[in-house]
Amino acid sequence: QVQLVESGGGLVQSGGSLRLSCATSKSSFSVQTMAWYRQAPGKQRELVASVRSDGATDYADSVTGRFTISRDNAKKMVYLQMNSLKPDEPAVYYCSAPYVPWGQGTQDAVSS
Repeated sequence: QVQLVESGGGLVQSGGSLRLSCATSKSSFSVQTMAWYRQAPGKQRELVASVRSDGATDYADSVTGRFTISRDNAKKMVYLQMNSLKPDEPAVYYCSAPYVPWGQGTQDAVSS
């Protein structure tokens, strides 16, 4: 079964950075739109960023200018570089691919 495996979360100070990674074995990875979602405690899961097969990217307004999504088709990896993290941004981050079940996610925590 195709899986998504996220990693890279951790504790960081306000204003700090984290780089999340997502690995998959999905055979059609290079032609799929990949995305990162996050879910904060008590809140719904929300779309953070997406990257299309041609490399075009989209971001939620709340992270534009601070987060960067990228992909490596040869390695079947997706990344999320998060800069200038805010104290109100702790969440579990999930990688997303069409028709693939959610992974376990990776948690980040931001200390003020």
